[in-house]
Amino acid sequence: MTNYLLLYMSAVPPEEQIANATPEEGQAGMEAWMSWADRAGSGVVDLGSPVGASGSIGGSDRDAAALNGYVGGFSIMQAESADALKSLLADHPHLQLDGSSIEYFEFLDLPGAP
Repeated sequence: MTNYLLLYMSAVPPEEQIANATPEEGQAGMEAWMSWADRAGSGVVDLGSPVGASGSIGGSDRDAAALNGYVGGFSIMQAESADALKSLLADHPHLQLDGSSIEYFEFLDLPGAP
């Protein structure tokens, strides 16, 4: 199995999404996520968390919005292949939000690590 880091990208900052959601919308969103996580089963290694303000250390000064919108959260998943991962993500609730995407990154083996 290969592990993948997922970044949930959005056109709207996550703090704004949370602040503008009613309690009912928040509950419905959480239920949709938990339902998806149940369907994804053992593919979910770490459901992750929403994330807020970002920063950068080293390189150029930029914020996450400069990358491709706002990073709203992350998860860690496992799958046999990128195609298998895409199948697990086909009905992900994050993709129902306007201007949203899920970026994924394959974990690589660290050369020389035991």
